Amino acid sequence: VQLQASGGGLVQAGGSLRLSCVASGRTFSNYRMAWFRQAPGKEREFVTSIRGSGDNTYYADSVKGRFTISRDNAKNTVYLQMNSLKPEDTAVYYCALVVSGGYGSNWYSSWDKYDYWGQGTQVTVSS
Repeated sequence: VQLQASGGGLVQAGGSLRLSCVASGRTFSNYRMAWFRQAPGKEREFVTSIRGSGDNTYYADSVKGRFTISRDNAKNTVYLQMNSLKPEDTAVYYCALVVSGGYGSNWYSSWDKYDYWGQGTQVTVSS
């Protein structure tokens, strides 16, 4: 499986960005996808995940109401729409795919459950 993330950039606080992650190599719609982020000097942090069918999502409290995850299985693509961006959202954002099934938000928010990772895309929010 290969994951290719894109869409990062520099934006002012209060602005918006949309990240994309294109997957290849597996039947995309079978698998949950997620976005994680990692800021300099900090651990990798769960942002959001979405079930293969798109009908179940989880969000970190820090992004609820501002970020929206979605997917287009016909295009093998997952998106992260980020609105009302804050300087503390600055990080490298990674998309990830999990093969094995789990249960619940805690399970799917653990980065070590995910099998495949994209290369990361930098998001920088200026104040």
